[in-house]
This record gives sequence, structure tokens and C-alpha cells, in this order.
Amino acid sequence: MFDNLQIIHKKVKHANLKVKPNLNVILTVPLGTNQNTIEQILSKRKDWLLKQLAYFKKHMIVTKELVSGESFSYLGRNYRLKIIEAEIESVTICDEYLHININDKSDYNKKLKLIDAWYKKQAEHHFLLIMDKYLKIVKKEVNKISIKQMKTRWGSCNPKKAYINLNLELIKKHPSAIEYVILHEIAHLEHYNHDRNFYNYVASYMPDWQLRRSKLRDAPHL
Repeated sequence: MFDNLQIIHKKVKHANLKVKPNLNVILTVPLGTNQNTIEQILSKRKDWLLKQLAYFKKHMIVTKELVSGESFSYLGRNYRLKIIEAEIESVTICDEYLHININDKSDYNKKLKLIDAWYKKQAEHHFLLIMDKYLKIVKKEVNKISIKQMKTRWGSCNPKKAYINLNLELIKKHPSAIEYVILHEIAHLEHYNHDRNFYNYVASYMPDWQLRRSKLRDAPHL
């Protein structure tokens, strides 16, 4: 029914279905589960599976060549890359362009390091400002904030340790969407599950959270 489908028979009580970012579909079922039951599970979850596969296909990372003219996203806007030969190396935004100033325009790894470092610096600045803003509003404290690449989530929260992780890719999204993700994770300090109380809590501080979330293009796991 699906390409890259893997069936795992395991000592579990209930079936569990996952779609990986590499488009692998993994169905874990209790020992002794017959083929008819497996087909029924897949048929019942078909619409969900297709939606997840479509999402990951759409958002699969395409390797950039890092040449002038390529498009790069930042805070919800697209900028055209412009590679400029210069003695002092830097990354800056000017009008509709993302400038990479570099002494060797052919050095791919150096260009990659420069732009990755720039994104990380911008993320640290913007995310921490937003985090500080909402922590003061909800009167909460966080012990640790990490910004890193995350394959399937925009963010995560460990309520017991008061740790929050944010996806570096968020810096490419609209500021209002970034605010939603950060408040979403802060809300987990008060409500662990995604139940009615959780979303009522989010709505009390951000009434338009659904509109903001839509700007993430219906990303899963939020």
C-alpha cells in the first residue's frame, strides 16, 4: 500500500504507526497480529499517512549550491543570495538580498559555515527576546534554552527540568509564528498534555494562536 513500509512485530499492547522524515512508514504491532489486521490499520489511517508523507516530501531539505540568485528565508521573507568577494567576511541583509562577503567565492564550506553561524546568531537574538517577553507575561522561569536543528518538531519542553528546545529552522518563519511556538512550549511548563486546558491557556495569552500556527504550514507534532 505504501512505499518504504516496514512492519515490526514486537511485545507491545497496541499498534503504533509512524512516518519518518525520510518517508519511511513504520508500523509496530503486537506479536501474532495477522495480515488482515495490519491492512485494516493501514486502511483506517490512510488519510493521515498521506498527509504526513505529503508534508515531509514538501519540506525535505534541498541542498543549496550557495551561489548568487538562490533564495533564502528569514523571518517569513525570502531573500536572494548575493556572493561578494571581500577581505572582511560577514553575512548581512541589504534590501531584498542576503549578502555573503567572503574572500574566496568558490569555498563552499566556508560559505556554509558563515550562513549557518549567521542564522544561529539571529535565532539566539530573536528567540531569547520573545522567550523573555512571554516568560514575564506568564510569570514562569526556564532553566535552560537550547537552539538546534530538529527533524520533526519546531520545539520541545521538559516541564520537570524546565528545559526548552527550539528548532533553528524557526528563524526562517514569520515572527508571529515564532511567538506561537515559543508560547506553546512555555505553556507545557503548566500543562504537559495537548488537552483543552493547554489550548485554553495558550489562547488566554494569544487569542489568535491558530492563525499564527497556520503560518507554520500545518507542521506536525505541535
